[in-house]
Amino acid sequence: MYVYLNNAATTRVDGRVLYRFSKFFRNLYENPMTSFYSPGAKEVEAEIEKARKEVADLINASRKEIYFTSGGTESDNWAIKGVCLANWERKGEIISTPIEHKAVLSSLETVRKWGFSVKFLHVDRFGMVDPDEVRKLITGRTILISVMHANNEIGTIEPIKEIGEIAREKGVIFHTDAVQTAAHIPIDVEEMNVDLLSMSAHKFYGPKGIGALYIREGVKIEPFMDGGHQERGLRAGTHNVPGIIGMGETAKIGLSEMDKEMREVLELKNYILERFEKIEGIYINGHPEKRLPGNINISIEGVKAEKMLLYLGLNGIIVSAGPACSAKKKTPSHVLKTIGIPEDLYFNTIRISLGKFNTFEEIEYFLDVFEAGIREFRNKK
Repeated sequence: MYVYLNNAATTRVDGRVLYRFSKFFRNLYENPMTSFYSPGAKEVEAEIEKARKEVADLINASRKEIYFTSGGTESDNWAIKGVCLANWERKGEIISTPIEHKAVLSSLETVRKWGFSVKFLHVDRFGMVDPDEVRKLITGRTILISVMHANNEIGTIEPIKEIGEIAREKGVIFHTDAVQTAAHIPIDVEEMNVDLLSMSAHKFYGPKGIGALYIREGVKIEPFMDGGHQERGLRAGTHNVPGIIGMGETAKIGLSEMDKEMREVLELKNYILERFEKIEGIYINGHPEKRLPGNINISIEGVKAEKMLLYLGLNGIIVSAGPACSAKKKTPSHVLKTIGIPEDLYFNTIRISLGKFNTFEEIEYFLDVFEAGIREFRNKK
């Protein structure tokens, strides 16, 4: 049996999504930028705008506020660097957290070199930000706040609405990385007071290489790539038409089936946690309640994550020891270090991330193999 429990890294493309975007490789393949003289390109352009509306509906935004990118990393880079470029003369301050995705942290390091200041909020042992600290850190020089919607490693969901209210009150642009949450939990950019929001289709059963940045109308942001005038002159590069169509379809499906997926995934997660409670020396990382439905991050006393990953892999089960973008690095997770888990557990931590295609039968098999692995490794000591 093959059991894929690494859905936070990427997801399987939904068959309905594959069906819809496949014809844009074979038949409707024209460049939409030639629509003023080509009927075929005009049809492609109309399909892109339909997909843009479907992505906008997912987060309760306007169609004209959605800009397609190559994925979450580009969207995060653009949000941070684009705001800084628009405020180049001010060289102001940015507020963020030390547990952001590397796409955000690396972008912050770059703009720091440009002369901007970066302040990091504290997070508690669950990885949770205190909105009151956000208020205290804002000054007249603050140009941007960037706090992820939910952490990609430990699954903690941040108080985005409360932070957004403070940002709106103070007149500061607010960005959130919603790569882990889009189509998995409800998002309403109006209710959450968000100005910029990053998404990536392959995290919610769509194709890889396509994402979007929501930019609230009126927010001043500059492009950070030079080239043509695609995406209303803000994002250069030939449109990834099949990807865009696929993202639209998976956003539409995600919106209509979100409640069902949340309920079913949460049921599987709770069953796993019930079984874990019976195993000595397993510690759950992240917030016990305010967390993603499909995320489980655990530290295992006396068992190295690398050994467990190999053991599970040999039995056809795929989990991870952290984010896919850092999987080949032999350094402790910056998230786990920040929330203060004991040093002897840094390399004993695995992430199990469930998705809508997982079944109860698969979970039973995973748990049986996992428990056998725990016994085997601990008996060898």
